[in-house]
Amino acid sequence: MASGDVYSHRDPMLKKRDDFEDILEERRNSSDLRYALRCYTPLLYKGVTACTSSMLKSMVLQSDKLHHVISQVSKESGRETNDIQEEASAILEEMAHCLQLSTVRFFAFTLTKVFKSLFKSICVNEEGIRRLQQAIQEHPVVLLPSHRSYMDFLLMSYLLYTYDLTLPVIAAGMDFMGMKFVGEMLRMSGAFFIRRSFGGDKLYWAVFSEYVKTMLKTGFAPVEFFLEGTRSRTSKSLTPKLGLLNIAMDPFLKGEVFDVSVVPVSISYERILEETLYARELLGIPKPKESTSGLFKARKILSEDYGSIHVYFGQPVSVRSLAEGKVNRCQFNLVPRHIPGKPGEDIHSFVNDSAYKLVRAQEENMVLKPWVLLASLLLQHQAAGQKQGVALGELTAQAVWLRELSRQYGAFLHWPDQITPSEVVSSSLSLHRGLVRICEGKVQLAVEQEEGGGPVGPGDPPGAATPEEKLLSRAVIVLSCASYRNQALHVFLRPALLASAIHAASSNQKQEVFNSFSFLRNMFSNEFILCPGATVEDFEEASFLLVKTGALQVTQQEVVVTEGGRRTLAFLVSMLDPFLQGYQVVCRFLCEEATETLTEKQFIPAVRKFIIKHLLAGGLRYAEVLSSDLQKNSLAAFLRLGAVQKVSGAAQVTLKVNTVMVNSLEDTLGGKLPTEKAVAARL
Repeated sequence: MASGDVYSHRDPMLKKRDDFEDILEERRNSSDLRYALRCYTPLLYKGVTACTSSMLKSMVLQSDKLHHVISQVSKESGRETNDIQEEASAILEEMAHCLQLSTVRFFAFTLTKVFKSLFKSICVNEEGIRRLQQAIQEHPVVLLPSHRSYMDFLLMSYLLYTYDLTLPVIAAGMDFMGMKFVGEMLRMSGAFFIRRSFGGDKLYWAVFSEYVKTMLKTGFAPVEFFLEGTRSRTSKSLTPKLGLLNIAMDPFLKGEVFDVSVVPVSISYERILEETLYARELLGIPKPKESTSGLFKARKILSEDYGSIHVYFGQPVSVRSLAEGKVNRCQFNLVPRHIPGKPGEDIHSFVNDSAYKLVRAQEENMVLKPWVLLASLLLQHQAAGQKQGVALGELTAQAVWLRELSRQYGAFLHWPDQITPSEVVSSSLSLHRGLVRICEGKVQLAVEQEEGGGPVGPGDPPGAATPEEKLLSRAVIVLSCASYRNQALHVFLRPALLASAIHAASSNQKQEVFNSFSFLRNMFSNEFILCPGATVEDFEEASFLLVKTGALQVTQQEVVVTEGGRRTLAFLVSMLDPFLQGYQVVCRFLCEEATETLTEKQFIPAVRKFIIKHLLAGGLRYAEVLSSDLQKNSLAAFLRLGAVQKVSGAAQVTLKVNTVMVNSLEDTLGGKLPTEKAVAARL
């Protein structure tokens, strides 16, 4: 094990970041109509002639690759090639965008009104915009925004229009296409629609991949998609999906373009529009179907204050540089380019590693607001059973302490230094007043359900609430707050894993602490963004940060917590504790209640019922363990580790549990939860 000082040259505090400009300031002082109708003349890729949407479709349908796949499908199915050609044409028609400047101008006008009503400011790093402008002219560009809200892709197009950049074409789910009027409006502003999954549909995959690659190769426009595949309901980064990234890198790997520039974009919301909706979804309440009528019903949010948005356009990443020394492109010379083939293991590994690096780049440039720190502290106070709340002055002092710690860990923190800490805290609490309550100078989460309140949060019909309904109502508040706390997890994750490893290890021997760290990191690799094969680097980074802040002393043989470091380690352990308890309770469920007939589909409802019983009996500290996201991630981890296996039956997939292994994992995670008998006794 190398010593912690190897990381000294990568001190996160030394990372330089760009300044921000508020684009709404100018919008508030000028005509919205003039802005929407202004002259729009973006610079194109290498000065190419603008290509129309219909020309693009013709190029796809005439491509050698599509003709090859049509011929293959015809041989396999016995159908006429003309029939399959028509099917391909219909797929493309359903999928393709038809970008029209008039629609873009309409959105520019409408969104300006909406943004000025919802947000105090929309801050953009203009240096990043200049870098993007340069990249668009030199190479095909892929935009990879983080995805925390429906607002993301509208915001991205709005910003590129504002700065006179080529508008992106955006991969969108089919559910948006079903929205009357709005679906077509999105299509005309650059959205192309894809199915959430296409299984083994060879023809659909060929049309889709050829469409995306043609847009990239011709430099038609930047291609935009969400690497995580869907919105994060928890504000944690999700495990990246590789399909679209594979397609985007393919033209470079096959030598059809010199390079592809990938631009990670970090979008940070001070207050998320869908916060309560997400919490309810995580508790098993289905999300409303996307519809135009639903959009109009949501107009009431226009009277709310959602604070500020920060959008950070990261450094363009060269795929050529990423691939150097990692991929041998000669393998693609062995077969004609138009013949599709499954990528080799080295390509899969390269794309996977690149995806994790790109999500990390998104995380590092996420701007954290003071509320993120306050939510972290309030959740810990609530879990510790401080029912009366914490004094406002004490909370402010703790927030200042955490502000300094997070800055030392390299957090991109937006804390206004021109006003006093108490004013910053009061302003944050005011913006999030739906989640907190201040009573007699003490602050607490607004988790106490009033008599006769609705079952699971605001907007539900009144009536006498059962204990379970009260619990779910409290859980909506807790999960909403946790989504803000989660925004800071990437800053504290590695030190928190090390703090928890020290807490769990039976001695302070460095090797034993490392083994404990390695176990936890492996266990949580479905939960957090942890780059494959980087366990030693992560341990060194965590050691460096904790030594730098005086919390640890690390020698060749030992890891020792300093007297002054106890507070830091206690905070870090508490940060990870809800996840540890979540995985423990899933272990307990799998050992006690998982029958041989438990199906994959039944898992979440069954484990939720089990957890509710334990929470009501007082056997669990964290309402966060009700999150379906945490439950799915824990099951994915147990499947990966071989503690649970999927067994495919005639009609459905069942889960086979290795009870001995699950029991062992629960022990290693930090101790047993109350048994079924103990819970029954409490009830």
